[in-house]
Amino acid sequence: MFSRLIIFGDLYSIGTTKKGIGPAYSAKASRSGLRVHHLFDHGTFSQKFRKIVEGRFKRYGHFEYDTEAEIVRYQELAERLKPFVVDSVSYIHKALAEKKQILVEGANALMLDLDFGTYPFVTSSSTSIGGVCTGLGIPPRRISKSIGVMKAYTTRVGGGPFPTELLDDIGNHLQEVGAEFGVTTGRRRRCGWLDLVVVKHSTMINGYDAFNLTKLDILDQLEEIKVAIGYNVEGKRLEGFPGEHSQASNHGPLMTLSSRFRHTCKG
Repeated sequence: MFSRLIIFGDLYSIGTTKKGIGPAYSAKASRSGLRVHHLFDHGTFSQKFRKIVEGRFKRYGHFEYDTEAEIVRYQELAERLKPFVVDSVSYIHKALAEKKQILVEGANALMLDLDFGTYPFVTSSSTSIGGVCTGLGIPPRRISKSIGVMKAYTTRVGGGPFPTELLDDIGNHLQEVGAEFGVTTGRRRRCGWLDLVVVKHSTMINGYDAFNLTKLDILDQLEEIKVAIGYNVEGKRLEGFPGEHSQASNHGPLMTLSSRFRHTCKG
């Protein structure tokens, strides 16, 4: 869609996939976006679509875009999508009433959450457990268990604070052996030691019942491993992850060390 043509300055550094997610959420928040049901009313969709494109032209200046061809393309896509579109709230609650098991998988970690993450180096949605309620219409009391999935080290894509980042051979080892490349963009992920301050921050918000620790075997060949256990700012240890994120990056983490690691974790 035309949202992908709109570039808000140099946003690539924050880790965006350039798929138009940010502009789509912006349209949602401004109450000017299109919703799935609009696809199936061609007259309404076409009218709203033209109005949105004209609004973008006024705001960002004219850019090359074939509005009518795009409307035709969406009309064709609507027919393909129609068999898969349901009233999601009714669908989910019918499954709950039938006591079916529902597994919800988060696409991004908490530190990319729009509210609780390393703003503005975040995504455009709620990646916390709250997203289960706001995204699917599931009541909080129907969530029976929350499992935190975490790596044995820390990674992130794009800019933003990263107190335990490793810009050395160990960081390269984590990237290469751990195959740390973005699925959508193919970019190398930034890698560093496990940050328990971030883990604690995420746990407080999401209330995990258990953890699934992954990629422990990537540390097999290392002589020693380090783990961040706190942040020290101006001689004082912070109680949690700082609201002013530069505090974490500028002053550095308190680390604990495990020497002569070299254990095999492969089954």
